[in-house]
Amino acid sequence: MTRHELLQKITTFPLVAEGLAEEFLAGDFSSVFRGQGIEADEVRRYQIGDDVRSIDWNVSARFGTPYVKMYREERELSVYLCLDCSASMMCGSRMSRFEQAALIAALIAFSAERSGERLGAVFFDKGISKFFTARKGRHNTLAMINEVLNTAENGSSSAAQPHKAKQGDPSVGSNLRDALSGLGRILKRRSLIVVISDFFCINWEQEMSRICQKHDVIAIKITDPLDIGLFNAGLIAMEDPETGVHLYAPTSFSSFRSAWETWHNDRSVSWKAILRRAGAAAFEISTADDTAVFLIRFFRSRRRRR
Repeated sequence: MTRHELLQKITTFPLVAEGLAEEFLAGDFSSVFRGQGIEADEVRRYQIGDDVRSIDWNVSARFGTPYVKMYREERELSVYLCLDCSASMMCGSRMSRFEQAALIAALIAFSAERSGERLGAVFFDKGISKFFTARKGRHNTLAMINEVLNTAENGSSSAAQPHKAKQGDPSVGSNLRDALSGLGRILKRRSLIVVISDFFCINWEQEMSRICQKHDVIAIKITDPLDIGLFNAGLIAMEDPETGVHLYAPTSFSSFRSAWETWHNDRSVSWKAILRRAGAAAFEISTADDTAVFLIRFFRSRRRRR
């Protein structure tokens, strides 16, 4: 997909951003993320039916009877996009994973702007390549989208010099761990962090759990139809875009195609379990999915679970 084609899609997003903002950022979705968009305001005596998680134990101990915290909505919520720009994101069958990520990032950016929230971003591959301080306004939104389009057009810096990876080598691939760690050091107030990646990375789980303790996190994994539907193309050459490692895949064998699908399915199950334990909301979106329709449908379905 060319820059012009991406831009054509993105220019329609302000028209649908209002609908997504209502489902995602306007407060109706706050029950999914306990504490999102609210801060402690006052306390009152505990009443039957109150959520025990709201009990203020310090005040309760002082007065000898249970008190619960009352909350009010914060007037300003910072939304940070954490966008994977590594070489594996530049691959895909119908469109690249990064092109789908770019559309997601643009739609969330317009939705945050529509809701009057501050928007920031971290772009990462082998390390943090670009950082946007959270600000309000259309100028900030367009600057961020322009950077996303530039990355989609120019590709990943990690694709230029692929080399054989060693176990745990942080200089190869997408270093989500350092991106989350950097955000954790920078953000002082509770924020909403949206991680968009294919999650072909290692050693990020502990940092994800740590940042979920202080912030609300949505993890969006970009997949591709070929992840679970590899077709019979005979013996094909494959290359890891980040390490440069080559191999030949016997796709004519049904056992190989079955093992390929099983590996991706097992990886998906494990990924969801890790994020569930960490306390993040997580979902997968394919490069074949309609971005706006899928996001609105997902957040609306979560809203109905309240």
